[in-house]
Amino acid sequence: MLAEDIGKVMRAKKLTLAVAESCTGGKLGDLITEVSGSSDYFLGGVISYSNDAKVRMLGVDAATLKTKGAVSEEVALQMAAGARKALNADIGVGITGVAGPTGGTPLKPVGLVYIAVSSNSASVCRRNVLKGGRSSIKDQSARKALAMLSEFLGKIG
Repeated sequence: MLAEDIGKVMRAKKLTLAVAESCTGGKLGDLITEVSGSSDYFLGGVISYSNDAKVRMLGVDAATLKTKGAVSEEVALQMAAGARKALNADIGVGITGVAGPTGGTPLKPVGLVYIAVSSNSASVCRRNVLKGGRSSIKDQSARKALAMLSEFLGKIG
């Protein structure tokens, strides 16, 4: 299980983790905490569904939300960094997207999800266009975030 492997690496590297979730509504945190002992490295998460919560709880720039929109690379990166800072973690993960079935536009269709991983020294963000219904998009997003986190951990000392 990927979450268990991530836990082993987090423990070995003595790293801590925080997450900021929007469209996944806590699914990533749920996957992480399915691992017994995850409290050794997982500090917690913020479900920041509204733009106001993104600004107040994670320090996302209101101007960025206005110009780029909540579903954007810039906001995902700021969410990841904001989670890390808010919980004093070594690594933060941010997820924002359109889970559907409503809310999509031609420029930001249902299934568009940005996932970011951030540390003090590096950040990465990926744009994903996922298929399926709301529940499937949420699940796929959380699992892709775990895969990105695993890859990220493999690249840092």
